[in-house]
Amino acid sequence: MKYMKLGSKPDAFQTEGNSIRFVTTDLATDIVITVGDVKFYLHKFPLLSKSSRLQTLVASTNEESNDEIDISDIPGGPAAFEICAKFCYGMIVTLNAYNVLAARCAAEYLEMFETIDKGNLIYKIDVFLSASIFRTWKDSIIVLQSTKSLQAWTENLKVINHCVDSIASKASIDPSEVDWSYTYNRRKLPSENGLDSHWNGVRKQVTVPRDWWVEDLCDLETCLYKKVILAIKAKGRTSSEVIGEALRAYACRRLFSSLDNVVSNGLDTTKHCAALETIISLLPAERGSVSCGLLLKLLRAACLLGSGDTYRDDLVKRIGAELDRASASDLLIPASSSDDGMYNVDLIAAMLEEFLAQHTDGSEPKLQEDEESLDAAENLITSKLAAVAKLVDGCLSEIAKDPGLPVVKFIELAELVPAASRQVHDALYRAIDMYLKEHPGLSKSEKKRLCALMDCKKLSADASAHAVQNERLPLRVVVQVLFFEQLRQSAAAAAVPTAAPRSILLPREDGTSCGSSMSAATTVTEDEQWAGVAPTSTSGGGGGDASSLRSVSVAGSKKKPKSGKVAPAPARRVLGKLWSGKGNGGENSGSDTSESPAGSVNLEETKSTPSRVTRHSVS
Repeated sequence: MKYMKLGSKPDAFQTEGNSIRFVTTDLATDIVITVGDVKFYLHKFPLLSKSSRLQTLVASTNEESNDEIDISDIPGGPAAFEICAKFCYGMIVTLNAYNVLAARCAAEYLEMFETIDKGNLIYKIDVFLSASIFRTWKDSIIVLQSTKSLQAWTENLKVINHCVDSIASKASIDPSEVDWSYTYNRRKLPSENGLDSHWNGVRKQVTVPRDWWVEDLCDLETCLYKKVILAIKAKGRTSSEVIGEALRAYACRRLFSSLDNVVSNGLDTTKHCAALETIISLLPAERGSVSCGLLLKLLRAACLLGSGDTYRDDLVKRIGAELDRASASDLLIPASSSDDGMYNVDLIAAMLEEFLAQHTDGSEPKLQEDEESLDAAENLITSKLAAVAKLVDGCLSEIAKDPGLPVVKFIELAELVPAASRQVHDALYRAIDMYLKEHPGLSKSEKKRLCALMDCKKLSADASAHAVQNERLPLRVVVQVLFFEQLRQSAAAAAVPTAAPRSILLPREDGTSCGSSMSAATTVTEDEQWAGVAPTSTSGGGGGDASSLRSVSVAGSKKKPKSGKVAPAPARRVLGKLWSGKGNGGENSGSDTSESPAGSVNLEETKSTPSRVTRHSVS
């Protein structure tokens, strides 16, 4: 820190209690100057020789035969006036970044100009500021911080502008030219940790990070911080990514660290609102300069603080532009106290609609019109849509746990995702199963509409194995899953080239022979086949959780049936369990079981299937 010493005489100021200051000399004091609650007993001559204002005030008091002057409105208060008084007496006084601005404003108030005395206080302080303070990184920040209580005076003196320009110029310099001290708390450099500072006895050159200035500026108040960032942007030498990192660090320090505590305890949120609005207004326009996670945190803060629609709409548009880079946990913004649900589902839908509007209407930039570039752009959009579909399905799994979430909102959010974006429906099945588990009171029609979101053809083998034993699903959905799984397994078996089976011919009683596997391990009983997925209890109403899918074979036997009217052994076992296990269920009983599954081929009328299901009602 830079400092400047003025004067040569010893400091003779004394204190009596908390409200009296006086100078110990042989001469009696002849003037009393009041500054707030403090009275200074001083001498007229040294003061009047350097202060034009005191000359005027003393002249007016002499006419009233009064030796007491009140200057309680002096900027900087008693401490700043004492510095000016010591300078008038020629006593030693030390100026530094913490007190120089207050002394400068007090000297301006007292009119300590060069016209009154050569080498007066104002001149000396201005030289110190321009030659030392404004050339030092941390001193400039300290002085700028001290302007808060002196705002009216500093604006007139242009001190704020000088500080801001000094800080912005240093922040915009090439990092390789930075040779001054700075704070970098987030990630210590190897040389700062005492590691890897030498290589073969030669000291390595320290690499200064591009965002070296970010932490130090977090100490500034919101209005001053805004001035500095705008000045840095105006210089045009700092990348938008570094600006975005600066805003992230400031948001963590000034907004996120205490937001929940302030809101939950009903404290004043004025400073937090100011910080939020400032950060949003300073966000770089370039896409990708700020992480999607930060934008979502700002949106959450805007909802908690009840900010205006303008700020929230701006954030929703920014998030929608890069929603594929978000995470499901960040999207789960708590609902307001007036809502019944746990999460703000409407806000998730608004962000998703914004994403679809920006990525499905041909608004993606096309640098070239050739076929190759168009294909690349189309592939990029397809991958983004798939990522967002996965993201939304993850959100659906979480919001499904909310007992107050209406089924209509769940369905509307799920339907916003384009059908082609979901290549696999396992995550959607998990979300639907979770909703059925947390909302057991759904009607038959609501369950049907909910399960209609899922395409059974797009379930994996593990998900299908879980679904055929899930008692929360309607029976028609289970049969549909089983049907498509049989088709898939049959197609897979037909695609594999047939090989001669390794078997041993065993004699029969009639003299013929039959095939037998060489390994006893291939002989599996019906109970062992279902051991992979334990059947659910019909009394509890809760089936296996979709988060722990277990493998089970529901395909037909590798040996072809002798007759098309007989289903393979595993299929017969699964269907038998379905009829026996679900037959007594209320929602899955009655005439509903006689209908073919929605969206699937009628099992009775399909000749290509290796099994036939007889229509009947289960009592």
